[in-house]
Amino acid sequence: MRSAIVLVLGSFLWLFIITTPGECSKGKWKLLKRSVGISAMHLALLPNSKIIAFDRTDFGPSKVPLPHGKCRLDDLDQALRKDCYAHSVEFDLRNRNVRPLTVLTDTWCSSGALSSDGTLVQSGGFNDGERTVRYFSPCDDCDWVEDGNALTVRRWYASNQILPNGKIIVLPFLKETKEDALLENNLYPFLHLSPDGNLFIFANNRAILLDYTFNRIVKRFPVMPGGVARNYPSTGSSVLLPLVLKDDPDVEAEVFICGGAPPKSNYLANKGTFLPAAKSCGRLKFTDAWPSWKMEEMPLARVMGDMILLPTGDVLIINGAAKGTAGWDVGREPVLNPVLYRSGFTYYLEENKFEVMNPSPIPRMYHSTANLLPDGRVLVGGSNPHQRYNFSGVLFPTELSLEAFYPPYLTGTDAAISRPEITVPGGSKLNYNQRFSVVFTTKEKVRDQDVYLTMVAPSFTTHSFSMNQRVLVLKTSGMNRVSGNSYVMEGVAPTTAVLAPRGYYLLHVVVNGGIPSRGTWVHIK
Repeated sequence: MRSAIVLVLGSFLWLFIITTPGECSKGKWKLLKRSVGISAMHLALLPNSKIIAFDRTDFGPSKVPLPHGKCRLDDLDQALRKDCYAHSVEFDLRNRNVRPLTVLTDTWCSSGALSSDGTLVQSGGFNDGERTVRYFSPCDDCDWVEDGNALTVRRWYASNQILPNGKIIVLPFLKETKEDALLENNLYPFLHLSPDGNLFIFANNRAILLDYTFNRIVKRFPVMPGGVARNYPSTGSSVLLPLVLKDDPDVEAEVFICGGAPPKSNYLANKGTFLPAAKSCGRLKFTDAWPSWKMEEMPLARVMGDMILLPTGDVLIINGAAKGTAGWDVGREPVLNPVLYRSGFTYYLEENKFEVMNPSPIPRMYHSTANLLPDGRVLVGGSNPHQRYNFSGVLFPTELSLEAFYPPYLTGTDAAISRPEITVPGGSKLNYNQRFSVVFTTKEKVRDQDVYLTMVAPSFTTHSFSMNQRVLVLKTSGMNRVSGNSYVMEGVAPTTAVLAPRGYYLLHVVVNGGIPSRGTWVHIK
């Protein structure tokens, strides 16, 4: 498998937030595990529905030892040269068990992607990890396999994107978007694969469309308005809004970017002045002939927020702070309330696109993460704004817990009645442009015009950016009632690898204006 991929450039508690019936539509929170032993700086979902989480190797000792007396010996480690603790774990969503994993090189601020065969490919980092590529296969007893010299150049704070041919591009930040020696604001650039096969790249406040094959800029886009920096350390977030697949071969693509901070925020925060984060968001339909930014405003200012695409096609904005930036101890005023954004691909709302959700009791600051789960919940973890693990005497202690946010489609009054259940397919393999049937049941009668199918690509999340996150709204050719509460819907798989790079996706059926089924894994190849 590895030769086929070329890299080119302790105990748990249950916690419920008690809500009134009217508050159920604002979502709810549940603590899944008080401690997984590490702080989840990086988070990925595998096709076996298990979670891989890891931090950096030189935080010092974690709270989970390596098994069988195993130790890591590393003369370059800045904390422990003999390290007998795990810095990566596998979390089983079914039973909440934690299995320690062995990472040998430093993964601090690295990047990753899920390959077409379901292997997690993880690249770069700090110190002895800056040229390393790591592989983790989804099997019961697998561990990390590392190649210490796989990258021809060093990669730190880089971003990954799966390409149509199955390769994975590892992109550094863009030098021209660095304003001066003190103001970077361009690390972890936002990458999105365009329906025309090029790469949309955004860093700081500027964007280009790149023909990566010939390393040629196809188009430069207008500067995003507002005077706000959007990338690390003035960290905002970005998603590619759902790609709606129709008979028309020209698929429209629109990027949505929210949050960030004024350009000098990190410089000033390190001197003790914490500027307010940005409230602004921008949408850019970059497939238009003459694209321009359409600006909107969130109800809550946010820096270091994660933007998660839900199976409905809407966006959840979660985690982060209202002042300061990313970096060691320079964030202030945690934003505990997620915000739900109605993306409007199946409907259009002139007002109330943003809706404030119920708050988490746990601040999630620098080095926090979020990831969509197959059942539609959003897993949230991490938060460690310190150079070592620090659990006392600080504003925001190192956080080792994992919790889940239940969006309104899981908690609203109609959720239990309307939520569909897919009975066919399960574990299906699809070819491009293949017609297939989805059989599902629901307790409530559904109408053809209120049902749609989505495919969600699993992502790798770190530093407020979910790499390779993608939602496809599939073309369908009608729905029929089979019997009782059972229905069959005919869907069409994406036509090309440009729209959906080969690999694993979660297939959902969505009914009654936005209630999704649990996702079932499908494999396109």
